[in-house]
Amino acid sequence: MTVTYKTLDDPLAAYGDFDGTYLRGINDSGKIVGEYLDSSSSVYHGFIYKNGVYTVLTDPIAGTGNLEGTFAEGINDLGQIVGGYFDSSENDHGFFYNPRTGKYQTLDDPFSTDYTVAYGINDSGKIVGEYLDINGVYHGFFHKNGVYTTLSDPSAGTGTFEGTSALGINDVGQIVGDYQDGSGVYHGFVFSKGHYTTVDDPLAGNTKGDGTFVRGINDNGLIVGHYFDSNGAEHGFVYNLHTGKYKTLDDPLGTNGTAVVGINDSSQIVGFYYDSNNAAHGFTAHVG
Repeated sequence: MTVTYKTLDDPLAAYGDFDGTYLRGINDSGKIVGEYLDSSSSVYHGFIYKNGVYTVLTDPIAGTGNLEGTFAEGINDLGQIVGGYFDSSENDHGFFYNPRTGKYQTLDDPFSTDYTVAYGINDSGKIVGEYLDINGVYHGFFHKNGVYTTLSDPSAGTGTFEGTSALGINDVGQIVGDYQDGSGVYHGFVFSKGHYTTVDDPLAGNTKGDGTFVRGINDNGLIVGHYFDSNGAEHGFVYNLHTGKYKTLDDPLGTNGTAVVGINDSSQIVGFYYDSNNAAHGFTAHVG
């Protein structure tokens, strides 16, 4: 498989240590969402990108202090966008943005303390994300018509900052994400028809902080994410749910790691890589 990578850098982004441009999602018409750290104000802004044009997305309730702001995480074929924002008290809230009305709606899981983020949305408006409960445990959530349903992989740990994250959903209703087990190792999962199936890249490390992170799924059963190998190096991957085969995806400019985050039904992928200075750069590519 030959993969050609194209770098996309928001011109307003700062490029320092783990700063830069992060691409998070792509829909079937090629619209891309992500976020960047503003070089002039150190505030995060979401954006939508299409045909060479970046358009800023800023939730009006988002804080404007240092490292506060808006994060755009997912987009469906209707152009509806989900993500998260830090308010002025540095609490995290999810949001839903409707481009037809230009309005933002805050999404806060009722079991959340001060942290909810929405990561994925499909064409029927079903949303997935994560929240942090009162005990500091992560749980995924599924949202439809104002109703939140908690998603917790039965293999997930229940200690502080362990738990489950729901990060992508396709139009078939399959949900993907990852969980941290009681040993601190991360595993991806697919949740379909009431059952969780673990997704572990065979090249992933198996020590605390290592493992497999699943970020997106298209309607054809192609799953994308990233893993940390036994040396702590980060690699992107694509996994075919039907064949069970994994393919590592490393941007050639990603000296310090590559992560694949989104995929559409044409197998266009988006993600980001870290250069030799640990600055983040978005990229697009196509996998056959």
